[in-house]
Amino acid sequence: MRPFGIDRDVEVPVPAEGETWAVGAVILNDLGEAFAQKRGPEHPFPDCWDVVGGQVAPGEGLLDALAREIEEETGWQLRRVRRFLGVAVRRSDDGDGVRHEADFVVEVTGDLAHPAVEWSRHSTYAWFGPADLPLLKENRAPGECLVHDLISRALPRHGKGHGPWA
Repeated sequence: MRPFGIDRDVEVPVPAEGETWAVGAVILNDLGEAFAQKRGPEHPFPDCWDVVGGQVAPGEGLLDALAREIEEETGWQLRRVRRFLGVAVRRSDDGDGVRHEADFVVEVTGDLAHPAVEWSRHSTYAWFGPADLPLLKENRAPGECLVHDLISRALPRHGKGHGPWA
């Protein structure tokens, strides 16, 4: 039994043999804001905002990788997988082949005011609401809006109930 829950209608892709996969977590707080962290200057896409996530290890399931990446990058624990946002397919960061990334909206436990950020890989973090979305395009070329678009789709839709999961 997993130490986290999964909403009933959440689809989880099944990677094919030999494919390279990564996972991404759009973490929402109780105000419906999404967590993002800025990549350090020595990493691919330097000084760009990114969601929590990373590479799926050989033999590791997507949701297990999601839980591991959340804990490694923030110190928080995955509580519940709320929504599947889709799969992005692109050239890997190192330019070596195709990478599939499954992205999810998640709920976590832990001190959301004090993430245990990997400061060797990230320079800062912030919580983003609808008004903050343009900041997610910082240091990106025109048309490179993956993180912006991902968080935009994950944010709660106003007028559809109350709270971030409405």
